[in-house]
Amino acid sequence: MATALEYDIKYLSGVGERRAALLEKELGIRTFGDLLYYFPFRYVDRTKVYRIGDVGGDAPAYIQVKGRVTGMAYEGQGRKQRLRVTVSDGSGSADLVWFQGAKWIEKRIEPGKEYLVFGRPTLFRNELSFVHPEMDLVARLANRPSGGLQGVYSTTEKLSGVQLGSKGIYNLVCNMWEQVEGYITETLPSGILESAGLMPLREALYNIHFPQNQEALRRAEYRLKFEELLGIQLSILSRRATRTTAENGFYFPRVGTFFNGFYNERLPFELTGAQKRVVREIRADTVTGHQMNRLLQGDVGSGKTLVALMAMLLAADNGFQSCMMVPTEILARQHFASVSRMVEGLGISVGVLTGSTKKKERDDILARLADGRMHILIGTHALLEDRVRFDNLGLVVIDEQHRFGVEQRARMWTKNSVPPHILVMTATPIPRTLAMTLYGDLDVSVIDELPPGRKPILTRHLYDSQRMKLFGFLRSEIAKGRQVYVVYPLIKESEKMDYKDLYDGFETMSREFPLPEYRLSVVHGKLSSEEKNEGMRAFKDGETQIMVATSVIEVGVDVPNATVMVIESAERFGLSQLHQLRGRVGRGAEQSYCILMSGDKLSREARARLDAMVETNDGFRLSELDLKLRGAGDISGTQQSGTAFELKIASLAHDTAIIEYARRVAGEILSEDSALQQPQNRLLAALRRRYENHGGVDFGMIS
Repeated sequence: MATALEYDIKYLSGVGERRAALLEKELGIRTFGDLLYYFPFRYVDRTKVYRIGDVGGDAPAYIQVKGRVTGMAYEGQGRKQRLRVTVSDGSGSADLVWFQGAKWIEKRIEPGKEYLVFGRPTLFRNELSFVHPEMDLVARLANRPSGGLQGVYSTTEKLSGVQLGSKGIYNLVCNMWEQVEGYITETLPSGILESAGLMPLREALYNIHFPQNQEALRRAEYRLKFEELLGIQLSILSRRATRTTAENGFYFPRVGTFFNGFYNERLPFELTGAQKRVVREIRADTVTGHQMNRLLQGDVGSGKTLVALMAMLLAADNGFQSCMMVPTEILARQHFASVSRMVEGLGISVGVLTGSTKKKERDDILARLADGRMHILIGTHALLEDRVRFDNLGLVVIDEQHRFGVEQRARMWTKNSVPPHILVMTATPIPRTLAMTLYGDLDVSVIDELPPGRKPILTRHLYDSQRMKLFGFLRSEIAKGRQVYVVYPLIKESEKMDYKDLYDGFETMSREFPLPEYRLSVVHGKLSSEEKNEGMRAFKDGETQIMVATSVIEVGVDVPNATVMVIESAERFGLSQLHQLRGRVGRGAEQSYCILMSGDKLSREARARLDAMVETNDGFRLSELDLKLRGAGDISGTQQSGTAFELKIASLAHDTAIIEYARRVAGEILSEDSALQQPQNRLLAALRRRYENHGGVDFGMIS
């Protein structure tokens, strides 16, 4: 039998069929329970009621007054018509004015009745007025839940158009509370409530919507954040325990001629200490009998690909095939060229498969893959196709893993009857809190050293007014025989965004760096694969000195002779992308530079990003700042296809201490009862099920 939490939202007073359809479409609110867990994003203080006669020019931005309606009339004509309502409290009068929705307001105001009015006060000739204020009939307030702080709810333009702005949603929550409060049952064991000092769930939900004061709000937020993060950690750590105890992984016990031949004869440079450590970690994973599931983090240019190649050679020594999936054709062909060069003469067969691979070549690759003659296949999303079948796939490497959705990555696991070992790599350093949540079921390796001979990249921020200084610097670098990237956020000029565009930039650069002394390449996402590859080849081979491009070159361009990265409208990019673009230079022994160009007017957040880029080359420090500035979604692809990761209230940027505590509590519980079968853990088993996919709340389990 359904409980009130499972009731369709259309049956709530003030909703109905039309609004219900909009609430589901715009906010995902389908049931009473969904609305209960739709939390305010900030609060306004409604504890003080001002006397109208006491309101002066030093009043706060928003205040509330209480008064009786003593007058109501329309003023003006046509589109300029407005509704003016007068309220009085004995100390003075105030005018309430509506320019929109006046007819709807008029029907709901009762002359002579007392109202609580909340809004932004305006004083003109000592006359107090409010434009489009909120109004509540005082007589009704006694029969509904209320707190000293009133929640402000996120809404949309379409919902606001049917009177479901923030106040409208608040009114719905008020209407709902009495119907659902009796069905809210505890979701955490009493032992955890006591040891963690948590308020009961019903009290927490009341105080998240109707907090009596700041302390009650703080305790409610802590309780709900802890529960959410504990559920996620129970799910993550359970998956990890299942993987590390199941005897279903391929054994790679042999270190044979492929690995040793490469290490002793073909290694392009001595491995750094960090690379050696990661190779040992991978080697240890592949002899346990469990499936390896390892995340390899390393800054741009730290040598992740070399480590991945050594892992693939280890697989080949043990009779297994490997594949490497990358996000772009440019990167796939670059990896194919470098890997083929490094294993030349070792008897290793390497192939490359992309969307543009010709049929004859594709058929040959698929045949050699199916009968085991091909050891390593490098490719793009084309690897996911059903007709790509391996003889014995033992290792999957995914480069720039955040570019792929969860479902896309998971399809690679099905390319063998037994799941292959997994190595996912990223050059976008992942903040610790994100690693503990998004990737908490993976083992993590970090390459925190650059290969010998690399110099730190010098980063400078210049304004558009300093462009002549930039051109002079570029000429001096090109005169030394160096090459330059110039990256734009847009291909064409946009009416909506005042940012530099590639077409205009190419004209400017061609004028400042004319033929025959200078030659330019152009690469952007609208070009065909052949055009992009030709532009890349010309730059890589030194036929052109300047590459004018969009961020399509963020991944997969390796030109050691390029020493300058110019990023136009740098304020347009996030920190992770700026850091990735900067990593395209500094790959040789010469000093390299990153020049961040911006307009003169910058937002506080944009200035913080550019200042951080100038101050440090440390990708992990930048990733922590990026998480705080932009949230988790954009940093590591958490909003991509196939993921249900969505936090209702906790913040990966700001709740580090709660994340760590929840992980510790989850670990201690699972170490004693991994299946959560003991009676005292019954509620935790239900909590874990709710978060098995990092998804939303299943209210059938909490009532």
